[in-house]
Amino acid sequence: MKIARFSFDDAIHYGIVDDDELVVLSGDPMFSGFDTTGERVPLADAVLLAPVIPRSKIVAVGKNYHDHAAEMGGEAPTEPLLFLKPNTSVIGPGDMIVRPKQSQFTSFEGELAVVIGSVAKHVAPERADEVIFGYTIANDVTARDLQQRDGQWARAKGFDTFCPLGPVIETEFDVAGGRIETRRNHEVVQSAPLSDMVHSVADIVAHASAAFTLLPGDVILTGTPAGVGPFVAGDQIEIEVPGIGVLRNSARDA
Repeated sequence: MKIARFSFDDAIHYGIVDDDELVVLSGDPMFSGFDTTGERVPLADAVLLAPVIPRSKIVAVGKNYHDHAAEMGGEAPTEPLLFLKPNTSVIGPGDMIVRPKQSQFTSFEGELAVVIGSVAKHVAPERADEVIFGYTIANDVTARDLQQRDGQWARAKGFDTFCPLGPVIETEFDVAGGRIETRRNHEVVQSAPLSDMVHSVADIVAHASAAFTLLPGDVILTGTPAGVGPFVAGDQIEIEVPGIGVLRNSARDA
């Protein structure tokens, strides 16, 4: 089931994607369930928004594909390497990524994102599915020069607009059989099966929940494959995960 958060008639709604229509829900399904209002909105008339705004945090994982760890220098970590992005970094599909004046080297990182659906603490890997609401797509935008200069990642990955999410949440996604592809101006720059992750989604959820209480609406970014690279104003970044959709954002300078 694909869940969208969208704008229509100057209001924000949630809906179930049904071919070329949205079946309008009575509220946020994470908290209100899947009761419908009886209204349908043509998908073409709606503006898709970030499908979730994390109420608490975005937990991200660094160097979670062997090839990416190698291109960044070094081995993949033996346990998930966690960092946080603020929820103010979130934008939706079609929104503009703003390259900050402080950085001369902004980079794309296409990632599968996990949306947490219930309070989770010390979750065993075999129970991870119980706390996952669904999956979406993320771009872990990074000011690479600031990342190297600062020696830690909070500023480099935390600017406003540095976490595009969307286009929808898929509640029944098969991670094991999935793939991810990133395109810069329609040229493929990243492509990998999700099975190439060093640490699985279940292990990441377990590791993160051992450190932080995960709350409904929190998002976990699961790492990016090899091929990360720069983008400049005017570039368009598309990240596709078949079964979820395509997250598409363009960039401008601040």
